[in-house]
Amino acid sequence: MSTQKQGLGVSLEAQVDAITAFASQHNLSIIEWFEERETAAKRGRPVFNRMLQQLKRGKAAGLVMHKIDRSARNLRDWALVSELPSAGIDLFFATESLDFRSRGGRLAANLQAVIAEDYIHNLREETIKGLTGRLKQGLYPFRAPIGYVDNGRGNPKTPCPIKGPLVRQAFELYASGEQSICSLMGELDRIGLRNLAGKPLSKHGVETILRNHFYTGLIVIRRTGSVFQGIHEPIVDAKLFQRVQDLKAGRAGKKVTRHNHLYRGMFRCELCSGPMSPERQKGRVYYRCQDPDCPTTTIREDRIDQTIHEALKQLEINEDEANQLERDWLAWIESERYDDQTRSIELRIAQIDARLERLMDLLIDGALSQHDHDRKKIQLQLDRQSLEEDLQKSAKKHLTTAAMQKFLELMKNLAELHILANANEKRLLAKNCFSNRTVAEKKLCLEPHNWLKTKDFSELSPLVTQNGPLLELLQRVQL
Repeated sequence: MSTQKQGLGVSLEAQVDAITAFASQHNLSIIEWFEERETAAKRGRPVFNRMLQQLKRGKAAGLVMHKIDRSARNLRDWALVSELPSAGIDLFFATESLDFRSRGGRLAANLQAVIAEDYIHNLREETIKGLTGRLKQGLYPFRAPIGYVDNGRGNPKTPCPIKGPLVRQAFELYASGEQSICSLMGELDRIGLRNLAGKPLSKHGVETILRNHFYTGLIVIRRTGSVFQGIHEPIVDAKLFQRVQDLKAGRAGKKVTRHNHLYRGMFRCELCSGPMSPERQKGRVYYRCQDPDCPTTTIREDRIDQTIHEALKQLEINEDEANQLERDWLAWIESERYDDQTRSIELRIAQIDARLERLMDLLIDGALSQHDHDRKKIQLQLDRQSLEEDLQKSAKKHLTTAAMQKFLELMKNLAELHILANANEKRLLAKNCFSNRTVAEKKLCLEPHNWLKTKDFSELSPLVTQNGPLLELLQRVQL
């Protein structure tokens, strides 16, 4: 018997009743029931195979099934069933009168088996056709992933007001470089993100979330490699998603989570270019050059922290500089340069579209394998999504202006921000303010980024208009 889901409208109870009535009418005793949960269209069904093994071992004298199509949706399984009468095992179907001892009965059964297999193949093709049509419309015809809500057939998924923000927070936590998959599991459990069954996420569950392009607005069918542009609202922007993928692939520096030293992985020895590795001794953290012959030995973490604070104090802007930057900003908004930036983004999007067309040509010509085509297409679609996000931000002038004003206000108090920031925010502040962070013997060397060093609006504007990581940090830290 098949389950109700596989029963084509015939419930499991109805199948049991039909088989029981058939057995009673023909004086047959049923000694064991077999309920197959796998579709008959698949080979290698476990319960089906166990049933055949028991029959061949002589556990029963015959087999009663509901209908031929419960066993015959692939001809290989039907061949195994149809051989049972030749082995002395009686074969009955509760809803069909077929005599397997006669040539005509076997022929009629075989014809029905072929029709059943043709039916399931046609049904599969029509189902795939319908699913593909939905995907081309930007709709995801499967169960919504964690963080989204199903809204019925024909409607896009929508972000869950509870789990959606938690999913984004999962990406942000991992993108900080401070979390491994295992430590992220514990953090997500603490903030209340659960799987679809309401249980804590497993390691595989966390990894599934972090690699799912659906959260960026793309629909990627992993089995086929097909990519579709979804019409659902993204939870994660493309840049954050790519940052997470780079970290997972090891392209964004090694994560160390065993010891939460403040500036781990951020400083190198200026003399030998080796890393300054942190270690705790007698209650203090020291950053040590690993080359025993290098003149650079150690520097204390609290001294690094104090030096960064003093450097930020020197880089703060005053009221006159803030007013001048704001005037430059407003002038830039009204100038052609603003439109030039928009046109530049549009041109880059057009270039990606052209590359996507060339990819298809290379696939058709056989110059590119399907696997390489799918991999490159996903990356190009992700790059395109990131540019679309930049284009939308570029179009929101009033929002960007407000962000600039907030940015300038906070830039007057960089040193205070450093004091009030937590460990992760201090690291982010140091990374985005100083491009070169080295230690020479006992001296800490900090080279500011160009936008801080020159106070030049042309260097500063991309950081604000693209909503860069430093702006996000400054907006999170409250004075």
